[in-house]
This record gives sequence, structure tokens and C-alpha cells, in this order.
Amino acid sequence: MAANTSSIKIEHNKNQNNSVVVEMEHLKKSFGNNHVLHDINLVIHKGENLVILGKSGTGKSVLIKCIVGLIDLDEGKLVILGQNISELNDKELIEIRKKIGFLFQSAALYDSMTVRENLEFPLRRQMNPVPKETIDSLVKEALQNVGLADAIDMKPSELSGGMRKRLGLARTLILKPEIMLYDEPTTGLDPITSKEICSLILQVQEIYNTSSIIITHDIECAKLIANRIIVMVDGKCAAEGSYADLENSSDTLVRSFFE
Repeated sequence: MAANTSSIKIEHNKNQNNSVVVEMEHLKKSFGNNHVLHDINLVIHKGENLVILGKSGTGKSVLIKCIVGLIDLDEGKLVILGQNISELNDKELIEIRKKIGFLFQSAALYDSMTVRENLEFPLRRQMNPVPKETIDSLVKEALQNVGLADAIDMKPSELSGGMRKRLGLARTLILKPEIMLYDEPTTGLDPITSKEICSLILQVQEIYNTSSIIITHDIECAKLIANRIIVMVDGKCAAEGSYADLENSSDTLVRSFFE
């Protein structure tokens, strides 16, 4: 039941435009005396895969948790899809969150539910009821897009690590988010399965025209999927550019990530 990735051509998406979907200005976040984010300034464009590289503890995961609203910022301006997050009320914030998909490192599946039920869950949680026929169609589409159509009645415990990642991605995509956040999508996977996940990230970018932020330590993954890469060091953006730009950087610290 592995994903059929043989026909997926691994290449950078050429269709991204200059429309800004996420804008960060002077973002700062501390936990007591631990200053995690220092004056982060970034933009993410429509249809772009932005990879963030950095050692453990440099603030990568904190940054994307701030974007999805799991952690509040101390200072700075965060604009998502044209809306300043700090100015939104609770209802408006919920609406923005519906447009953001988050693939957790562990996939965060419900082990007591089947694959079908895992995918139905976010649809049944909508304020406006979704017709059963629509739910069935969306579930089928999502599973086909990640190569898991034959696993629809299985439990997560019956799936391999790569299949669980794909199921987590399918459940996130079923609400058709405009922005995707990936937290270490290839962690714990063998090289072949990691490449399949990278292929799926590119396929998602192509099919849904998503704007994605990918946190990873996997340099091969970054090489395959990134339109642009940010290197974070000590809570700051130390460098920005394409894979080739950063691999050939004159800064030895930046170049060390690519050796």
C-alpha cells in the first residue's frame, strides 16, 4: 500500500507568485530568560515551499507554533492572509486557523479510529454540517492523493511509519488549507520512505497551490522540496536563499549545514 510516487516528478514548483500570504516583522519570543526568537523578519509567498533549517533549540518549532497560534508572541507583527493576528477576536482567529494545516511530527492520529474515521473527524467538527455524500467524496479524494485508498478501514496501529505520516497529511488536507506547516516530516523514516514524503509535499504544492513552511533537519529533503531556505541560528535568520546559494555561501557556519 505504498504511495505510487513513480509518476511524481521531483522538481521545484514554478507557479509561485509574489502574493504574500504570511508576513513577519520583528517577531520576538522568550520563555523566562530563554530568548528563543530574536527579531524575525520573513515573508512567505503564495505557492512557495519555504524550508527552515537549524540545529535543535534554535526556535524553528516555536516559530511555526506562533504562526498557528499555539504560542503567543511577545513582540512583533504577524500578518496571515492579509490579517494582523494580534487584532483578531477569538472567532476571527478560529476562521484563520481553518485555513492553516499543521502536520505534526508524530502525525497525531486517533488510534481508536479507523483511517476513514480519522479523516471524517475534522469534517464532522465543522459548525455547518457537511453532507455524508460530500464527506465520503472528500475522504476518497484525500486518500487517493496520498496513496492510501486501500487502507481506508485499517487502524493507525496497522500502518507503517510512512503510511501514518501520509494519513496525517491526508487528514490535514481534507479541509483544503491555504497554508501548510510541516514539523520534521521525514523524522524516523528510512531514506526511501522519506523520498516518498518529499514527493507528496511537492504533489500537495502542485495540486492545492499551498504555501508551506517545512521545518527539517533532513538536508536531502530540503534539497528536493525547497523553493527557498532559511537558516536559523540562535533564534535569528542567519541566511536566506536557494539550496545552491547557501551550499556555496562564504559563511562557514551556513555552509556547514550542507556538508
